[in-house]
Formats: sequence, C-alpha cells, structure tokens
Amino acid sequence: LTVNCLDQHVEKSPNRVALIWERDEPGTAVHVTYRELLDLTCRLANTLKKYGIQKGDKVAIYMSVSPLSVAAMLACARIGAVHTVVFAGFSAESLAGRIMDSGCKAVITYNQGVRGGRTIELKTTVDEAVKNCPSVKHVFVAQRTDNKVQMGDRDVPLEEEIAKAASVCTPESMDSEDMLFMLYTSGSTGKPKGIVHTQAGYLLYAALTHKYVFDYQQGDVFGCVADIGWITGHSYVVYGPLCNGGTSVLFESTPVYPDPGRYWEVVQRLKINQFYGAPTAIRLLLNYGDEWVKKYDRSSLRTLGSVGEPINNEAWQWFYHVVGEGRCTLVDTWWQTETGGICIAPRPSEEKAEIVPAMAMRPFFGIFPVLMDENGKVVEGNDVSGALCIAQPWPGMARTIYGDHQRFVDTYFNAYPGYYFTGDGAYRTKEGYYQITGRMDDVINISGHRLGTAEIEDAMADHPEVPETAVIGYPHEIKGEGAFAFIVLKEQTVHIDHIKEELKTIVATKIAKYAVPDHILVVKRLPKTRSGKIMRRLLRKVVTEQSSNVGDVTTLDDPSVVTEILDAYQKYKKEKSSS
Repeated sequence: LTVNCLDQHVEKSPNRVALIWERDEPGTAVHVTYRELLDLTCRLANTLKKYGIQKGDKVAIYMSVSPLSVAAMLACARIGAVHTVVFAGFSAESLAGRIMDSGCKAVITYNQGVRGGRTIELKTTVDEAVKNCPSVKHVFVAQRTDNKVQMGDRDVPLEEEIAKAASVCTPESMDSEDMLFMLYTSGSTGKPKGIVHTQAGYLLYAALTHKYVFDYQQGDVFGCVADIGWITGHSYVVYGPLCNGGTSVLFESTPVYPDPGRYWEVVQRLKINQFYGAPTAIRLLLNYGDEWVKKYDRSSLRTLGSVGEPINNEAWQWFYHVVGEGRCTLVDTWWQTETGGICIAPRPSEEKAEIVPAMAMRPFFGIFPVLMDENGKVVEGNDVSGALCIAQPWPGMARTIYGDHQRFVDTYFNAYPGYYFTGDGAYRTKEGYYQITGRMDDVINISGHRLGTAEIEDAMADHPEVPETAVIGYPHEIKGEGAFAFIVLKEQTVHIDHIKEELKTIVATKIAKYAVPDHILVVKRLPKTRSGKIMRRLLRKVVTEQSSNVGDVTTLDDPSVVTEILDAYQKYKKEKSSS
C-alpha cells in the first residue's frame, strides 16, 4: 500500500510535492516532496520496529494534522501495523476508551498542538489516558512547539529516534484483506465502534473517487481542509491523493484564524484547484459577508466539494456563487466512515450534466442505492422516499467492527437482510436523483461530526444529581444540528445553574467540547412509553415547535407529561430571550 502511495511516485518524480502543510501560523506553509515523505515514513517505520511494533499490532495516533502525522499513518501501513487515529480534540477518557478497545501497543503524539493561535495540551492528555491502558508500552512524543513536557519511562522522543534511524525500510508484504486501519465512529448506543478498513479495496476506492468525483488532474493542488482524525482526512487528505501521486494540502488551522478570510487567502497563496470542506464552516463564513472572500484571488479553483452532512440551499448558493464565482463545479458528496469513500455525488457524470443545488444526486461506479419502506420492501419508481440502503458490496466498504462482528452484522445488515443499511433516509426525485434527508436513528450531526445522543446521555448520567437525561438534535443555523438536553433532577435544587455547568464540563471531559449541549432544560419527568422507553420523537416536536401535531401519544404511560414539558420549554425560552 505505501508502495502505491510513495515508492512508485519517488521512482518516477521524486521531487514532486506530496504535501503542503499549511501550519496554524498564517503564511508559513511547508512543502514536502515524495522523496522526503518516503524518507520520513521509513525512518518512522524503523523506529516503530525498534520498539517492538510488529505486523498486526495496533498503534494510536493522537496528533494534529502535519507531515509527521501523515508519515505516522504511512509508517504503520509500511510495517503492517494497524493505525487508529484519534481526533486531537477528544478527551483523555475518549482516547483511553479507544486505546483499550483496540489494544494499542503504542501511542504517537505531539508535546502540544496548535490551533487557531491556541496551544492544545496533547501529551498531558495522553498521559492521563494511558494511566489506565496497560497495553501501551511506548508513547512516541514529537515536538510541535518549543515547550518542554514531562517525559516518563515509556516516553520516547520521536525526532531524536527518527534522526538515528535508517532511511530504508522494506515494506511488509500484505494480503489484500489485511487490516489497514481502524477508525472509531459513533453509533446509536453509547459505545463508539471501531470501523475496520482493509488494504486493497479501501485504497482503490479512495483513489478512484478522489480522481473522478473532483476531476483531479496531475499537477493539481488538492485542498481538503478536514482533520486526519476523521474518515475524510484518511481518504481525501492522505490515501486517495497520495495513491494518485497528487499534491495534498494539510490544513492545521481554523476557518476564522486569524480572520474569516483564512481559507481564501490559502487558496490564493497555494493556488488550490479543488477545495473540499464542511457545510458548517461555509455557514459560519457566510455570516461574515462576502468581503472576506472577494479580497482574495480564487481563480485557481475548479471544483468545490462539501462533506460531513447535507448542505442547505443557502450555504450551497453562497459557496457556488460567491466562493466559486458561479464557474466551479460544486459536488455535494454523501458517504460515511463505513463506506470508505464517496458513494453518491453529482460527478462523475456525462459531460456538462446538470447539478441540482444541495443534492448528492448520482451514485458512484459500482454503487447501487435502493430505498426501503417500513415493511422492508424495496420502493420502486421515482418521487419516493425511504431508508437508504446499498444493494451490492463495493471495494471501500468496512469489513467489520473491531472485536464485535455481531454488532457489525446487527447494525448494518440485519435491518434489511441482503442490503447494507446506511442509517440515513433519502428521497429519489422525479428524475431519479438521490437527496439525503438525514439520520433515521438517535444519531446527530454536530458541525459534521457524528455523535450518538446516547453517548451524551451516558456522560451526563454520571452526575449524582441527575438520574435521567434525554438528548435530541435540533436544527442549528451554524452547526447544522445542536444537542438539546432534557434532564430530571433528584431533588428540586436551588443550584440548577451550577449543575448545568457541571454537566457541560462532564460532557467535554468524557467526550469532547463539540459534544456539549447548547441547551439544558430541567423537567419533572421524561415522556415514556408504558414499557419505559423515552419518546424522543415527542421532545423533538417540542423543541422544533411543532407541538400542535405531537402525533399518537396513546402509548405514553401518562399523556399529561406533554403539557408539563411544553410549559417548561416555553418558560425556558422566555428566560433565554429576556436574559
């Protein structure tokens, strides 16, 4: 696999730029050639081998986006080790959970991270996490800043070791179905699942979708601004572009640092040809107005892409007309951690085929989408809706959930036997195009990050004063969705605000800052069915203010709970608007 991503290009054109690292500090881009990346990867691979990492071992990578973090992924692949990248914004507890579930023997991290002008403590978080992880024998620590961090017995200074290591490392011979990496993603239960991707099928699918969806041509500069902690970073920052011998931008910063012109300044300076980002960032930037965009020359752009959640029409129009000046192809891409790469997108297609705003539209080669009704029957014809399934296997699909194949089968294949169930609903237009309508389970999408509401509920349930919680998603104008929490307190306490703050801290500590609910509403009790199941559908109606049509509430053990919650919500809204 790394031969496909590195060696083949080094043979033909060693000085071609593989990575352009757009560091957090504005205007300080670092160019890395294929030869340099191979050298770094081999040295890192030899270092891992020296410390006992072998084929099949698991290695956690807890780093911000950089050439070194990409080399860490490739070094694992080169020696047949399995990487699991954990987004560097996750808490120590989230990191520890992933390390324990996968049984990592080593962690690769930085002393600190830098993002949006702020320093992020990475090594401290790793120290906190590995306290409870006996499987971890070594922590490799690289330097992103000049600040010293505490180094203990299992800590290894990475740059010192890389400098001493040999720059040739023979790649391990791998079977096409050997594991390449694991990536944890949220499900509708509280425990994140380790999605497993393998060697050949995954790489083939990432490379083909990168080439054909974005019309990537040799010599283009591909700018995917995703973090390597997410599947988008794996497929369209690292594996797809490198397999295609492309030049890939590593974006370490944020869209608004040092100002809301950052993306477009980078486009101008690095002459980016394809720009691939998330609707949440587009919605955020749209609010700052057009001046920040128009300040910079975007004439290098040919393709714009959107990923992570369905893009709303307003954001699509702004992205297309203002950013792309109405002359760039805009591809709204639908896919998942589980699919390995893009499955539905407007391109590839016939030359000049129409693109409908805010719609994923066309299945990629070899993807056969079907819509299913509630009785598990295929919905035929057009102008219809249903559960989105895929009818045949494709190379990039996940192979299992690590350590829990039964959960894999139950989650994706048992709902509609013979089909892969995506968890999303979709609408097929009169013309036969696909529009994704959103999740069908208790999973929400905050700023493009998938999060099971059960995870937030589990975290909040740790608070001694809070016996019951229910979390739902509600429409948020920047983040797409936000989390709204309903909580029941043990006693009517005066310290409600104090408890709310504690709950927010617990969620940030147990999961990550982006998971913290925007709203926490105290209610006397939650709406439950006679069998004790919380009726979240009803809570959604309250928050989206559709309480006039709450639907069938006969299954509630006490229907009067509806007015009780409505009153509490109206009171909460009044307080919010007056404060």
